[in-house]
Amino acid sequence: MGYVIGIDIGGSTTKIVGYRDGEVICPMQVRANDPIASLYGAFGKFVSVNSLTLAEIDRVMITGVGSSYVKERIYGIKTGIAQEFGAIGRGGLYLSGKTDAIIVSMGTGTAYVHATESEVVHVGGTGVGGGTLLGLSGKLLDVRDFDTIVDLARGGRLDRVDLNVSDISSDFSGNLTPDTTASNFGRVSDTATKADLALGIINLVFQTIGMIAIFATKITGGNEVVLTGNLTTMPQCHELFLLLEKLYQVKFIIPEHAEFATAIGAALAFQKGVTYREID
Repeated sequence: MGYVIGIDIGGSTTKIVGYRDGEVICPMQVRANDPIASLYGAFGKFVSVNSLTLAEIDRVMITGVGSSYVKERIYGIKTGIAQEFGAIGRGGLYLSGKTDAIIVSMGTGTAYVHATESEVVHVGGTGVGGGTLLGLSGKLLDVRDFDTIVDLARGGRLDRVDLNVSDISSDFSGNLTPDTTASNFGRVSDTATKADLALGIINLVFQTIGMIAIFATKITGGNEVVLTGNLTTMPQCHELFLLLEKLYQVKFIIPEHAEFATAIGAALAFQKGVTYREID
C-alpha cells in the first residue's frame, strides 16, 4: 500500500504528515498567509525531502480552516476533505494512546473535543490561543515573533504581573494555594519588565485554555486532557499546565508530535473509513 498524506491547513501554518502501515512519517510544517500556497509548498517540500514520486502516494486527506479553498485534486491524486473536529479527536487519541479524553487543539484560537474510539463530539472553543498571544505581545511589547516571545519570557516573574490569592486573602479554602492566580494582569507593577509581561501573556493564554479544558472534563466525567497544536512546543507550556494539574487533579498530556495531531487525524479518517468529502 502507498502513502496517505494528511494535511492540516491552518490560519498561519500548514502541517503535513505521511501515514503508511500504521506509522506516521516525517511530520513537517510551512508558514504562509495564503492557504493554497502553503498547501502546495508543504506538499512539495514533503515529497522532495522523502524522495517520493506521485505514484507512491495513494491519497491526500486535507482538513483545517484553509481546506475550504481547495477545489481540485492535488496533482491529480485522489483527495478528500476530513471534518476538522473529527481529525483533532482522532489525531489526539492516536498520539496519546488514549481511548477516551478531552482533546484540545491550541492554534490561532482553541477548540475542544471529547474523543472516544467510537465518536468525536465538539465540546466548544475559545478565541484565546496563539493569535491572542501574538496580538497582545505586539501591542504591549512591540514583539510579534513567536520565538522571541518565548525567549523573552524565560526571565520573567509573574509576581510582578498577576494578582495571587495570597495578595487578597489569608483564607486558602478548597484546593487553592497562596500562589493560585486570582487575576491575570491584576497586579502589574511599575517595575514590570518586558520579560515579566511576556510571561504574564503566556500565563494568561495557557490558564484560560487549561481552565476551560478542566470544565470540559466535568461535563464528560473524565480526567485526562490531551494538548495538541503549535503552542505545545513552548517550553512554558509544560510548567504552567503542571500547576493546573496539581490544583485540579486533571492529567494534562502533551504527546510527541502534538502540533501535528490534526494532520494525522486527517490521514486516519481515510484509514478508519470515516465519512469525508471527496474532491472530484
